[in-house]
Amino acid sequence: MRDSDAEASAWARVDTTVPHSARVWDFLLGGKDHFPVDREAGETLLRLFPDFAMVARLQREFLIRSVRHLVQEAGIRQFLDIGTGLPTANNTHEVAQGIAPETRVVYVDHDPIVLAHARALLTSTPEGATDYVDSDVRRPDLILEQAARTLDFTRPIAVMMLSIAGQVTDDDDPRGIVERLMRPLPSGSYLVLSDGTNTNPALIEAVTAYNRNAANSYQLRSPEQIADFFTGLEVVEPGVVPTPEWHPDPDRWDEPATVISAVCGVARKP
Repeated sequence: MRDSDAEASAWARVDTTVPHSARVWDFLLGGKDHFPVDREAGETLLRLFPDFAMVARLQREFLIRSVRHLVQEAGIRQFLDIGTGLPTANNTHEVAQGIAPETRVVYVDHDPIVLAHARALLTSTPEGATDYVDSDVRRPDLILEQAARTLDFTRPIAVMMLSIAGQVTDDDDPRGIVERLMRPLPSGSYLVLSDGTNTNPALIEAVTAYNRNAANSYQLRSPEQIADFFTGLEVVEPGVVPTPEWHPDPDRWDEPATVISAVCGVARKP
């Protein structure tokens, strides 16, 4: 299928009557690729939890720092970014290839509007490569099969899962999904994961309100439950911590404690 045909097919699948997480996230980050229903959902989140936009920004900053760390300190040259979201500044391939142009990145998302904009994610350096897989995180075997078109599974791969495990209910076994994604990867691969926590009553109220009308609900979990996703892996210091505390930039100003409503971690497969 030609790119134009794929985009047309994707747009035909877009439902503008219910909010979708990628589009709401785009609104929170100040983007323009959302609809009135997404903006309304985002405004509800901000009314009930005014720091939500800052949490979204801190998540993006963690992505940048973790990718930079893995490329510079761990020598990673392959990334599998699941739950990509809409293209924005400093996407995974831009950060990684800005340091190591030969880096290969596969993006995964199942939101049709992300697919419609996927061409913006495929602007690789000549030395590297990027690809896009249209799949739900609940289909790890399909994701791995299609990622193998671009990634070499005999060499370490970093799996990025930012704000995506929370979109998987306990009935769908999110920890089992993470294990299935990591199982075929070689030693020296990494898991990068971050999600919202159930430690802030205002955030719980905001997410509960969002879930009433959203296409896919979001599950807040305890920091201990999120840390459990790294079982069997070697967690990189400083461990599973609030997102601003993971290898903060030296010139980063202090954030108010009220925004610490998501935790993150990076871990190596032995």
